[in-house]
Amino acid sequence: MDRLIYSSLAAMRGAMARQAAIASNLANANTTGFRGEMTNAQALWMSSGGAADTRATVTGEVTGTDMRPGAVTATGRDLDVALGGDALLAVQGAEGGESYTRRGDLQRNDSGLLTTGDGQIILGEGGPITLPPADKVSIAEDGAIWIVPQGGDPKNPQQVDRLKLVGPKGSEIRKGLDGLFQVAGGGTLPSDPDAKVTARSLEGSNVSTSSALVDMIDASRAWDGQVKMLTTTQEMDRAAADLMKISD
Repeated sequence: MDRLIYSSLAAMRGAMARQAAIASNLANANTTGFRGEMTNAQALWMSSGGAADTRATVTGEVTGTDMRPGAVTATGRDLDVALGGDALLAVQGAEGGESYTRRGDLQRNDSGLLTTGDGQIILGEGGPITLPPADKVSIAEDGAIWIVPQGGDPKNPQQVDRLKLVGPKGSEIRKGLDGLFQVAGGGTLPSDPDAKVTARSLEGSNVSTSSALVDMIDASRAWDGQVKMLTTTQEMDRAAADLMKISD
């Protein structure tokens, strides 16, 4: 009986991991540039110490990210950019390292730093980008940031910096708990000279709420099935104990 119980508990842990990923996807269905998380269940064979494995338990975890593009919508806002293709935007990670995002709702904070909508500091070719006070700011297709200084000539804009745009091709990247991408095993990605952005536009989340709701129902049923199996196991154990009493 113990084997059946532990197998069911392992399956329930996998179902919980799947539910957590689906809940995260639904919560970010309207988050700019969000990429949905994917889970996978894998058998873990338990060795008996002999020639053959006796049984398998299950592990379920977030194993990847759905990198399909989201819908791009024109906003008319000067600091909004939608990244083209598989390009990623470099930002400063929590520990000062380099991370990457698809989020393009840029803004200038009180100290002049350029950040994403959730406060991540944007990196340029030389580090964090600082925007001086300006009458107008525009971002070119190649990520170059141009401004018209306060009181300056609108016909003579000045380039402040360039967004660091990278491509993950040829490198393994992973999505962290903070929602940012990092290079697996550490390191940074080089700038991609072919990466492009669409100015005054934003890319939405690629999460399909209808598909996520169907997945959540399926995961809930899988959980209920394992609970029922535990209940059945308990009933079988009780019946076996009652049979032993009769034998006595």
